[in-house]
Amino acid sequence: MKISAFDARVGNLVEHRGKLWRVLKKNHVKPGKGGAFVQLEMKCIGDGTKLNERFRSEDKLEKAHVESKQMQYLYLDGQDYIFMDNETYEQRPLSAEDLAEQSPYLLPNTDVQINFYHDQPIGIELPTSVVLEVVDTEGVVKGQTASGSGKPAVLETGLKVMVPIFVNAGEKIKVNTDTGEYMERA
Repeated sequence: MKISAFDARVGNLVEHRGKLWRVLKKNHVKPGKGGAFVQLEMKCIGDGTKLNERFRSEDKLEKAHVESKQMQYLYLDGQDYIFMDNETYEQRPLSAEDLAEQSPYLLPNTDVQINFYHDQPIGIELPTSVVLEVVDTEGVVKGQTASGSGKPAVLETGLKVMVPIFVNAGEKIKVNTDTGEYMERA
């Protein structure tokens, strides 16, 4: 199935240059001159090489034909993340190496879609946003204005994001899983 490069999401599997690739990072760029493009950082499933590629709006990618199963993340066991099939209750491990870019968005009991390519689990697709608790951030200094660029915060999974000044430790926020950016309070 052909999709626009702009519709590719982090975690998607695409066939490009005769190989199977997982999208690790996505960055929309709209330069002052010329048309907008999307920069994709991809990792080859077969040999682990990485590729940074620019795609214009008219470029199409072949989405890999994979079987998808709805599964639930249970826990981290050493270097493996353990997932349970929601229908058969079978548990399957996925290595931390395969989920390096997505693991900061995983909380126990989170439902995710796991992709299988020839009956082998090869990656997950996260929901578009997740709700995480802020465990550490700087306090508000009296007199600071709300027009600032924000402040750094550490979330319960160890993910670091920039949040508005009014967000405090202990609050839950919604984070975009594609960009890793703060969206809103939850």
